[in-house]
Amino acid sequence: MQTKPLTLKILDVASIIVLAISTYLALVFAPTEAVMGDVQRVFYFHIGTAWVGLVGFVLAAGTGIAYLVTKDMKWDRLEVAAVEVSTVFFFITIVLGSIWARPAWNTWWTWDPRLTTAAVTELIYIAFFMLRQGIEDPERRARFGAVYALLGGLSAPITFMVIRLFRTIHPIVVGSGQGEKLPLTSDMRVAFFFALFAFTVIFIDLMWHRIRLGSLEEKVEQLKLNVSM
Repeated sequence: MQTKPLTLKILDVASIIVLAISTYLALVFAPTEAVMGDVQRVFYFHIGTAWVGLVGFVLAAGTGIAYLVTKDMKWDRLEVAAVEVSTVFFFITIVLGSIWARPAWNTWWTWDPRLTTAAVTELIYIAFFMLRQGIEDPERRARFGAVYALLGGLSAPITFMVIRLFRTIHPIVVGSGQGEKLPLTSDMRVAFFFALFAFTVIFIDLMWHRIRLGSLEEKVEQLKLNVSM
């Protein structure tokens, strides 16, 4: 069994600390939103998980390119880790968005452009694992995953930009566009930006753990192949 690096142990502790601080900022420090009330507080985690989810999908596309160029399996491990962790975070994003939408829009779900593209993105990456699972040869599986992650990565910027390109009921937090701009007080901004930082730290921590697990999985798979030969 691999010994956990000291840096990873420190990162584990840091992840717990920043999550606790972010929770305090979201639930206590940030003021109650005048229109939506306390349900607006899920917004901070909603945006934080969406941020790392989309960043992870873009990262997976980049590592897919790296694998196709180098054929080095370390890029496949990194790609799988990025997709797996991001898929979980993005699912949390959709769930939190539904909780927010129920009192704000009087429905758990509506086929708004942002919501639709987010759902499609999630399904694309769920299919990623289902399709990879059906390929036994490690190199073919890695090559397929790299191409899939590269093409699937296009959905991430589309999901981010859709509320800036089309009229939508989903509010805009950063930047400008045709959707409604969400006003934030200075205290809300502190909670907002710290949530982005906190979930970035947590994302890196989980990615590191998943990469280590991927390395062990490869060793087990190689041993099985050697036995069957």
